[in-house]
Amino acid sequence: MSMTSGLAGPPLTALQPTALQPPEGLFSRGREIARTHPLATDTLLALVLLALSSVWLAGAGFASPKSAIVQTAIVATVAVRRFWPTWVFLLACAIAFAQWLLDFPLLGDGALLICLYTVASRESWPRAVLAAVLLEAGVFMASFKWEPAGTAPRSLLFLTATVVAALFAGLAAASGSRYLAWMDERARRLELERDQQATIAAAAERTRIARELHDIVSHSLSVVITLADAAAVVSRSDPGQEAMTDVAEAGRQALSDMRAMLGVLRTDEPPADLAPQPGIGQLSGLVERVRATGLEVDLTVEGTPFPLGAAAGLTAYRIVQEALTNTIRHAHAQRTWVTIRYDAEGVELRVADDGTGPSLVPDGPHGHGIEGMRERAALHDGTVSAGPGPGGGWVVTATLLRPGAGAAR
Repeated sequence: MSMTSGLAGPPLTALQPTALQPPEGLFSRGREIARTHPLATDTLLALVLLALSSVWLAGAGFASPKSAIVQTAIVATVAVRRFWPTWVFLLACAIAFAQWLLDFPLLGDGALLICLYTVASRESWPRAVLAAVLLEAGVFMASFKWEPAGTAPRSLLFLTATVVAALFAGLAAASGSRYLAWMDERARRLELERDQQATIAAAAERTRIARELHDIVSHSLSVVITLADAAAVVSRSDPGQEAMTDVAEAGRQALSDMRAMLGVLRTDEPPADLAPQPGIGQLSGLVERVRATGLEVDLTVEGTPFPLGAAAGLTAYRIVQEALTNTIRHAHAQRTWVTIRYDAEGVELRVADDGTGPSLVPDGPHGHGIEGMRERAALHDGTVSAGPGPGGGWVVTATLLRPGAGAAR
């Protein structure tokens, strides 16, 4: 049995948006390893540089045990460069000065550039500039003594270019590290703020649910107490009078206890209206009120309706109400389809629109509507999903189990 008001919307499909995680690159993994194991990675770098320098030195005409020892000493500074950047750089410069006095060039002098890069990337920029000036003095001395590029001017130009490159590479790395640290801190703060906002929203939603549950149970217990009192008055001569009086007293005690417990969850706000809360049967009235705003709403009921109970009916009503409210406020939609489908398991609620607005997100920075829906549905072993529709717009789908279905499972 089905009752349709207007045109049917898109097919019923539960949409759950998924977040795509970017794959982690080799560079990111290598950077992480270098950051967490500095001694191991720098030792490996020093060994590679020493191997290349030793091959070059073996082919040079001035190879000797003394030159090999000096080259090993200057390259070894690379292994500990990140622990004491400035002191290691000064030690490397001292070894290089001893090499200049002994009068033999070495390819291992590239360790000086690595140490300068480390100072620039880890120390203050004035200290980095002073280190570059000190190294430039060594460049001047080496250029006019050994002329590695053929002539002194060309050697000076070439070696100066390497010093400037190492200096600016280190400064750029320092700037990048500060930016990444700022991004990490910002992400941490945003995550903390998001969690705080979610906690506040959940507490507010639980407060509202407690208030509505209070109204529902208060209404039901009040009816029980009234009926029990009436039965006790009418049946004065009935031996069951005492039992009915006990029923009334038990109802009063339960009502008092319930008010005391739920009162802890409520905020300091004016007493709520004790009128009966709406349920799934009042959705047609809700739809009419929404149509009055100018939004075209089609309501469809599929399957054979069955009683959900006051609490579950209120949950269904609030979910549809929240979805329609989000459509009016954010979606810029022309038409909305509300579908209620009953089956053996429970009831499925679906609200779909044709909106094109820019704010089609489940929970923006100022709202927690979808989270509130999930809180409500979870009380009845239900689920809520939200996401873009296959043909555009936004779709909210909620399922509530039939009373007793959860226990049967």
